Amino acid sequence: MADACARHILVNSEKLAQELKAKIAKGADFGQLAKKNSTCPSGKKGGDLGEFKPGQMVKAFDDVVFKKAILTVHGPIKTKFGYTLFKPFIETNHLAKLSPRKTEHF
Repeated sequence: MADACARHILVNSEKLAQELKAKIAKGADFGQLAKKNSTCPSGKKGGDLGEFKPGQMVKAFDDVVFKKAILTVHGPIKTKFGYTLFKPFIETNHLAKLSPRKTEHF
């Protein structure tokens, strides 16, 4: 079964999530925005959720992290926790396609 690693930013409003996504698109650092804005404890670590398998997180996380492109910001996604921006950076099914150098940077 595949493992994944991802970052996320959890906020209380869709408007703020959209504003943060626009800042990221203009070059703002995802990790710094997570530290400043995320309501999740993972925000202190730049939004890093660590490594996880399908089913360990809520379904909305799995639907993004295991089915969408890595190294791309997805969302905002509404969950029971609020609005989330996701940035998957490793999914083991993709590792065979990437050189080790490309998986080091997220």
